[in-house]
Amino acid sequence: MLERFSTEGRTRRSSSAAVAGLRHAALAAFLFAGICAPMSANAAAPAGCAALQAKYPDLKGKKLVNAINPHTPGYEAIDPKDPSKYVGFDIDLGEQIGECLGFTLTYKAVTFAALLTTLSSGQADIVISDIYATEERAKAADFIYSKVFDGVLVAKGNPKKITGINTSMCGAAAAENTGYVEVPLIQALVPQCKAEGKPEPTMQLYENNANCIQAILAGRADTYVNDVNTVDQAVKAYPDKLEKAIAVTIPYSVGIAVPKNKPEFRDAVMAALIEVQKAGIHMDLLKKWNLDVNNFKEPDILSVK
Repeated sequence: MLERFSTEGRTRRSSSAAVAGLRHAALAAFLFAGICAPMSANAAAPAGCAALQAKYPDLKGKKLVNAINPHTPGYEAIDPKDPSKYVGFDIDLGEQIGECLGFTLTYKAVTFAALLTTLSSGQADIVISDIYATEERAKAADFIYSKVFDGVLVAKGNPKKITGINTSMCGAAAAENTGYVEVPLIQALVPQCKAEGKPEPTMQLYENNANCIQAILAGRADTYVNDVNTVDQAVKAYPDKLEKAIAVTIPYSVGIAVPKNKPEFRDAVMAALIEVQKAGIHMDLLKKWNLDVNNFKEPDILSVK
């Protein structure tokens, strides 16, 4: 069974103002720690960037639009000190790539499900927003991608004894984001659960991470599967109420999406990302935002005709 929760519905069903205040305070504290963390690598662009600006001169001085879904603390979120700005690993990484190639970025906030349509319609030039690179999504955009791990978030004590994206989820209610790759992975468990004579898992769809996490806190959902860093940050915010059941490897990688009709731009972003990695900036940013350094990998391209 699949349930879709609107913003209005979530507001009616949200828990007390005190709980909401705690959530916002924890989020602000996490973001503030990232904002204040030192990043000496920001001082200058890597040496190889001058050659890239000479190779791709049309990008120099341009102002490009990055479509983001700013609801993933550590990756992209609204700056608690200035609501007109965004902060996080993806924000910093995008600006480092832009500095390397000579362009600057502005931001267009959209729902996660609208990221690629915003890109393909020409309303954005790039998507750097914790989006997984899949062959299905690569039909709409090209991806420069790296590896990622997922975590399984559950209530403290793991009352349903969930051990991963497997039949331990039979009969459980999963909260997931609309359009996320975890949705079909959980849906694929339905026939397996039936074959074992167990009830099928149900799913509630939300528009951002915060509402998925809130669904577990409120007792509406039993689990939430997402990027392991997102899960870890939720546990840090609510150590007495949430825990990570397990970290799992999924058959996807996190990527930067660019328009399919701009292969030169894709190649330029790929080359700049490699320079940023070689200079140690990518690793420094992972540490700055308290993200798992095991997520580091030299990038590849996923393009589907």
